[in-house]
Amino acid sequence: MPTPEKTSLGTIVAAGRDILESGGREGLTMQSVAQRVGVRAPSLYKHVRDRAALLAAVAEASIEDLITRLEATDGSLEELAREYRAFAQERPEGFRLMLSATAAPETPARVAAPILRASRQLAGEAEELDAARLVTAWVTGFIGMELAGAFRLGGDVDHAFEYGIAHMRRALTSRPPA
Repeated sequence: MPTPEKTSLGTIVAAGRDILESGGREGLTMQSVAQRVGVRAPSLYKHVRDRAALLAAVAEASIEDLITRLEATDGSLEELAREYRAFAQERPEGFRLMLSATAAPETPARVAAPILRASRQLAGEAEELDAARLVTAWVTGFIGMELAGAFRLGGDVDHAFEYGIAHMRRALTSRPPA
C-alpha cells in the first residue's frame, strides 16, 4: 500500500504565497515552504521540480487570484483599477512577482480580457487595445510608485488615484480632433 501524500501542490503554493508576503522573494525557499507545510524539503520535489518552479507556481496562483478578483467587479474602468490596486496593496510581493514572471501563453489574454472590455466600452473597438495599454500602464505605474513609497510630496494618494481614473475615463471617451 503506497504511503499517503503529506502535502499537495495547492498547499505548497498557498504556503509559498504567504511566505512570499512575509519574507519577500528571498524568503521563499524550498526549506521555508517545507517547514510551513510540515514536511521535509525533499518531499516538495514530488510536486515542484525546484525553486524556479515554485516561484512560477506562486506567480501563477497570484495571477489566478487577480483574474478572479477582476472578473468579480462590475467591469467598469474604475472598479477594475480599484480592484487591481487593492490586490497589489494586499499582496505587494505577489504583485511584484506576477509582473516579473513568465506566464503560460494564454494567461496574458485572460488577465487583459476585463480591461479590454472596459476599454472597448470607453474608446471603441478600433482603439480598445491602445486604451487597455494606457490604463494598464498608468495603473501599474501608479501602484508601483505607491508600493515603493515614491509619492513623497504630500497630498492624498487615494485622491490622486481617483483623480487619475476620472481623467483617464474622460480622455478615453473623448475623440481627438480629426
